[in-house]
Amino acid sequence: MNTVKYDVIVVGAGAAGLMAALTAGKRGRKVLLIEHTNKIGEKIRISGGGRCNFTNLNASPKNYLSQNPYFMISALARYTQYDFIKLIESYNISYHEKTLGQLFCDGSAMQIINMLVAECKMHNVTLLLNTSISLVTKNDEFYIETSHEMFQAKSLIIASGGLSIPKLGASNFGYQLAKQFGLQIITPRPALVPLTVTESDLGFFKDLSGVSIPCIVSNKKTQFRENILFTHRGLSGPAILQISSYLEQPKQAEITINLLPEIDIRKLFITNKNNKSLLSSFLKEHLPKSFVDNLSLTYAFDKRIVDYKLVALEKIAFFLHNFIVKIDGTEGYMKAEVTAGGVDTNELSSKTMEASKVPGLFFIGEVVDVTGWLGGYNFQWAWSSGYVAGLNV
Repeated sequence: MNTVKYDVIVVGAGAAGLMAALTAGKRGRKVLLIEHTNKIGEKIRISGGGRCNFTNLNASPKNYLSQNPYFMISALARYTQYDFIKLIESYNISYHEKTLGQLFCDGSAMQIINMLVAECKMHNVTLLLNTSISLVTKNDEFYIETSHEMFQAKSLIIASGGLSIPKLGASNFGYQLAKQFGLQIITPRPALVPLTVTESDLGFFKDLSGVSIPCIVSNKKTQFRENILFTHRGLSGPAILQISSYLEQPKQAEITINLLPEIDIRKLFITNKNNKSLLSSFLKEHLPKSFVDNLSLTYAFDKRIVDYKLVALEKIAFFLHNFIVKIDGTEGYMKAEVTAGGVDTNELSSKTMEASKVPGLFFIGEVVDVTGWLGGYNFQWAWSSGYVAGLNV
C-alpha cells in the first residue's frame, strides 16, 4: 500500500475539525481532513432547528464544565465569539440574537457548513469522506491506515467528537486513540440531555406531557432560570438540559424547581387571605391549568383560600417554590446534545491542545473534557480549540 504524506491530518469533519483544517491550511500546511461518514458537519446542520446556534455573545470560561475549570481560558481568548462573527460576516451570512446571547443564522445552518468548506478549499485542504481508520501508529511521524490508503503526517488532530446522537455517526474513536497513546480519560456521560423520573412519579409527568413552565431549576449550588418541559418520560426544556450536565450521577440525583420565580406566592396568599376563590382557580392565574389540575389530584387545592389556615397556605407556597423531583436517569446519548467528560485536560496544553506525552498529537472539540452550556457555547469551544490547534501544527 502506497503511503501519501501530509503535514497535518485531521480526523473528524465536524465544527472543530473543519476549523482546525482551514486554520492549518491558511498557514500553508498540506492538510488532509478525514471523515468516516458520508457527510460534513452534521451536528452543525441539525443544530438550532436547522439554523445553527453558532455561538453566544456571552461566551466565557464560566459557561463551561470541566475537571479543570481554567483549561479553556486560553483558547477562548485566542479565538473569541467576535472572531467567528467576523468570519461569517465576511461571507454575508445574516444572523440574529434569539435569547440570552444566542446567535442563529437568519437562513440555514448549511450556510455555516458551506462557509467552512469554502475556507478549506481555498486553503487546499483535501477532504476524504466515507473513510474509516483501522490503525494509527507513530514513529517519528504518524501513520494512519484507512479503508482507502495509508497516510503519513507529522501532526495528527483528533476532532472525532463524543458519543452523543449516534445516528449522526458518533463513535468512541477519539477515546480509544487517547487510551492507545496512554492518555487518561474522564468517564464520558450524556450531557444537555432530558431527564427521566422514577416509576412512582411517571403517571404525573405523563399526564403533563407537552406542558412548559418558566422556572428556576437547582441542584446543589448550580441553578438555571429558563423553561422546563414535561415529557412522557420526565423532564426536558432548556433549564433541564442545562442542569443535566451537572448531575454526575443522575440516577441518584434530586433537583429543586421554583415553579413561580416571578412572584412570592406566600405574600400573595397573605394578601388574599380573605379571598373566597378556590385555591385551584387562584393558582391557575399563575400556572398552567393542566398542571394545577394534576397537582390537585394529589394535594388538596379544592377549598376556598379563606378556608385555609395560614400555616397550610405557607406549606403550599413552600412546595410551589421548592418542587422536588427525584431523577431516575437520563434519556442517554440518543437525546443528548453533547458528551461530558473525555480526554483529560491535564494531558493537554491549554495553549495548543497538544498532548504533552505525545508530541504532534492534538485533541479538540467535544472529545476533550470541556462541555459548554446550552446556547452556542459548545460550537464556540469547537471554533476556539480548533483554531489554536490549527495554529500550532
